[in-house]
Amino acid sequence: MKRFLEGSRAVAEAIKLCKPGVISAYPITPQTHIVQNLAQFVADGELNSQFVNVESEHSAASVVLGAIATGVRAFTATSSQGLLLMGEVIYNIAGMRLPLVLTCANRAVSAPINIWNDHQDSLAMRDTGWIQFYAENNQEALDLHIQAYKLAENKEIMLPVMVCIDGYILTHGHEPVDIPEQEKVDQFLPPYSTSYKLDPSHPITMGYLADPTCYMETRVDIQNALDRALKLIPQIAKDFKHTFGRDTGGLVETYRLEDAQYALIAQGSLAGTIKQVVDDLREKGKKVGALRVITYRPFPKEAIYQALKDVPNIGVVEKAISLGAYGPLFTEIKGIFQNRPENPKINGFVAGLGGRDISQETIIEVFTKLEGAQKDLEFIDIKKELLNGFIRF
Repeated sequence: MKRFLEGSRAVAEAIKLCKPGVISAYPITPQTHIVQNLAQFVADGELNSQFVNVESEHSAASVVLGAIATGVRAFTATSSQGLLLMGEVIYNIAGMRLPLVLTCANRAVSAPINIWNDHQDSLAMRDTGWIQFYAENNQEALDLHIQAYKLAENKEIMLPVMVCIDGYILTHGHEPVDIPEQEKVDQFLPPYSTSYKLDPSHPITMGYLADPTCYMETRVDIQNALDRALKLIPQIAKDFKHTFGRDTGGLVETYRLEDAQYALIAQGSLAGTIKQVVDDLREKGKKVGALRVITYRPFPKEAIYQALKDVPNIGVVEKAISLGAYGPLFTEIKGIFQNRPENPKINGFVAGLGGRDISQETIIEVFTKLEGAQKDLEFIDIKKELLNGFIRF
């Protein structure tokens, strides 16, 4: 059924179709509409779930941790400072191998306070053991949540999944969205069932004290599960396409790279702008292309390498900065080509922090910069007159 929906409503519709038994969240912009819609579904009897109101995001994460630990499918959503406040529990959920699905409505982090979109919040959680997907549009946001449960609850994986959608751009933007039939979702995603749960009749321990004789092995187990996820994600995407008729790409999406001499890499909704510029430049005879990273964790290094190994000039455009170093995605793209026969020129660009607009003109400028000297880090569209505006020496 096609409907013209706000992105937050599309996510809520996806979660309703997945039938979580427990939902808990604390409202934070721009995530609020997601759980507001879910609360309405529960109140109206459209979703048989327990919605738990809490006093903070830390408590929300703790509630859903407890729910999944007892064998109940659960869901939460957050943004920015809320995700950072969840940080302690975020690590625990992965460490306890609990298959939670969480929506991160990407938003800049403080200070200074900023409620607009970039990716600094979710990328701060890249080392927690969570799988991370980045959606380009509202349809993909809906589809990835259904696939996220399928992946997380696989007995070979048993890890949480964070589906990241750009705040305001997607959460508050309206697009046509195809809502799947409940019967098809039930066929694709059966009820959650696991023997790995807290049950008085079959007692187990979760989150135990691990001393130096065994802690390291828990991390190796998570690493191995993430390696298995790299193989499973494309299969789940293939099964999803077979059931619903839509291809969500899986690990990466390539765009007009067949003979490209210049290519830009991005995540999230920015990829749509880049694709439009690629089409425009192609019409002018420019051999340009794009690559979108859908799955950021586990990092699909081999898929990225195969897509880009014949492109001599690469630019990474990202809405995040690892302060004191480079863009986090740029660093990992550079690492892919270490000890490889190819030696492409790879430039790192940071743009759009705090919601600053990334226009088609900006992307054209970035493509032009690929023709110049290689730079590991270049901030785009900086207002130099504002530098040192907060602290002057």
